[in-house]
Amino acid sequence: MELAGFENPLREGLRLERTAEPCVTVIFGASGDLTKRKLVPALYSLAAQNLLSSGFSIVGSARTPMNHEAFRTAMRDAVNRFSDAGPVDSAVWESFAAGLFYTPTDPKKPESYDNLSQLLTEIDRERGTAGNRLFYISTPPSLYSDIIRLLGATGLNRSSNGGWTRIIIEKPFGYDLQSARALNREVLQVFTEDQVYRIDHYLGKETVQNIMVLRFANGIFEPIWNRRYIDHVQITAAESLGVENRGGYYEQAGAYRDMIQNHLMQVLAHVAMEPLATMEANAVRDEKTKLVRAIRPITFDEVDQFIVRGQYGEGSVGGQPVEGYRHEDGVNPESRTETYAAVKFLIDNWRWSDVPFYLRSGKRLPKRVTEVAIQFRRAPHLLFKHVVSGHFEPNALIIRIQPDEGISLNFNAKIPGQAINIRTVRMDFQYGTSFGKRSPEAYERLLLDALLGDSTLFARGDMVEVAWELAMPILEAWQQPASNFPNYQAGSWGPKEADELIERDGRRWRRP
Repeated sequence: MELAGFENPLREGLRLERTAEPCVTVIFGASGDLTKRKLVPALYSLAAQNLLSSGFSIVGSARTPMNHEAFRTAMRDAVNRFSDAGPVDSAVWESFAAGLFYTPTDPKKPESYDNLSQLLTEIDRERGTAGNRLFYISTPPSLYSDIIRLLGATGLNRSSNGGWTRIIIEKPFGYDLQSARALNREVLQVFTEDQVYRIDHYLGKETVQNIMVLRFANGIFEPIWNRRYIDHVQITAAESLGVENRGGYYEQAGAYRDMIQNHLMQVLAHVAMEPLATMEANAVRDEKTKLVRAIRPITFDEVDQFIVRGQYGEGSVGGQPVEGYRHEDGVNPESRTETYAAVKFLIDNWRWSDVPFYLRSGKRLPKRVTEVAIQFRRAPHLLFKHVVSGHFEPNALIIRIQPDEGISLNFNAKIPGQAINIRTVRMDFQYGTSFGKRSPEAYERLLLDALLGDSTLFARGDMVEVAWELAMPILEAWQQPASNFPNYQAGSWGPKEADELIERDGRRWRRP
């Protein structure tokens, strides 16, 4: 039986080459939302596509008391509710659920890891998983150090059966530069760098992956992907939602830590890195790290010149009134936490000298959209300026990451008629209509890559630290008392100071 939304993998030879070998995936924090909403539904989808071996197993681990059957029931409910693959297929689920296990764990107690080790040995023997283990830390960051340390202390950082052992760490990778360096030191005392997979779900999005294909598989783009032809780049991550039930977390994070320091920095690196000699994982990550190192640091005294923050107040989104950030649950009524940030980066290298990269991210904006806009320079000589009616728009390449994944090219064309009237038109490519198949959810791709040992789409420790180095002067400046804290109305595109940031350069923000 073939699941709706999936193609039979037997029809696609490359799919069979990417089937993961038998292993056990251990999820710390298995009673949490991420496991129910993303991880287990993604692993079920991979199983439904025959991309996991028959012996593949999952061990849920959390403080919540539960037995194997209760865990299987909870996970079936989660897949039914959150999987975009359609209703659970009974035959697929029966095979998948046979590999679901649960062990109650206190992440701070060594005896819990002894029990886990015993269960893993039993699964190796009964299901043929050959000592291959993937640990996934999906807990609050405060538990990362304890879990990593005790995995090492109980010998679970190495397989006793000759298999492989890997660990996936969810963001945030530290709260600041000091904590990021400390986390990297702790991890590398127990695991080697090639065992460590720092996951950023943005890199699993189909359109982010397609940036490299767009650039390096097409002869028409790479020759003009430089300062000579590109005027500037805008990277936007807009959310119409507020902080919802994450007020306590967001008070500690803010828009810059939550989005720009990690997600948008990764997207920027894909857009701007140098061409690759090979698609080997470390070659890709070398180029991304080199690019981030080339970003000109914003000093403490330059923060107001290069970055704007804001916080949403009351307003209307989608025709519905919404309250301001300071009225959200878990938020300080006098909070200075930013829910919007816009920054101008300059890259000091040969390709991008003097080309500004504008990044912005915010909550309670008019719509949910994430995109990269490559705006090209205007034609050097406006041949039609004396006879044309209408407005010349510069050419732009728009890479839509979500929700309507695709790529658009905007260019100018003559409107039919006797006069020369010019209008901007668009050539549009959409994943859904062009390929007629479902795009994998981001966690599907990233989990499969980790099971296969492919770290290309995962952050390396040195790049994480470089991104924090760039962030620290900004975050430290924001700790100082501010005479002007530019708030914005919910449902708008952010504070007017953000418009002024880009308009000082003679440019303006796109309205997606």
